[in-house]
Amino acid sequence: MLLKGKVAVVTGGTRGIGRAVVEKYLENGAKVVLWGSREETVKKALAELKSKNGDWDVSGMYPDLTNASEVETAIQSVKEQYGKIDILVNNAGISQSTPLYQYTADDFDKIMKLNVSALFYTILPTAKIMKEQGGGVIINTSSMVSISGQPSGVGYPTSKFAVNGMTVSLARELAKDHIRVNAVAPGVTKTDMVAALPEAVVEAISAKIPLGRPGEPEDVANAFVYLASDMASYVTGEILSVDGACRA
Repeated sequence: MLLKGKVAVVTGGTRGIGRAVVEKYLENGAKVVLWGSREETVKKALAELKSKNGDWDVSGMYPDLTNASEVETAIQSVKEQYGKIDILVNNAGISQSTPLYQYTADDFDKIMKLNVSALFYTILPTAKIMKEQGGGVIINTSSMVSISGQPSGVGYPTSKFAVNGMTVSLARELAKDHIRVNAVAPGVTKTDMVAALPEAVVEAISAKIPLGRPGEPEDVANAFVYLASDMASYVTGEILSVDGACRA
């Protein structure tokens, strides 16, 4: 029970890595408010979690992450419900592989808005709460492409480089308030997108990974548990790669 009594907000928590983080946090004793993009997906995730363990303290919300005032209202409602916020996981985001010559300004702005601006919108009101209560933990989801880039879809790696910069800078700024800020950079992971690929394609991808397989969502979620726990009490400003040593 590494997170017993902790209150966590997890954005993008209805599926994939975010969902695995929610489950790991609940298994470790946290109270979790998962955020999703739509009411129906949030309700479905909550029903599945409750059917797995009716004793878990989990609830859901679906604010528009690109609307700063809506996000702040949602954060304040979590504070009012639980009296505190110990952990914020910024996992929501979108990927993109559009070639440069097919990009539009709107395409670029959309990915930056959700992958970068939305983090700022959640972090600002949450950090104020954490400072007031004496500390907390913020964990952002980065990506292996924040280290290696990618051959197409420049907006996605650009956004994840920005996530890394925000993480490292806020770790230095917020340390005096006892707020730790880190990021997890997953590699190829068996989310819905990878699971839908033909077996031959997955085998080709796996052959490029030194450990010989794509990551499971639980592999990545374990890193989020560690960084949120007291075991990482002296860890801040880190971008933790969970990619099987795949760097390109």
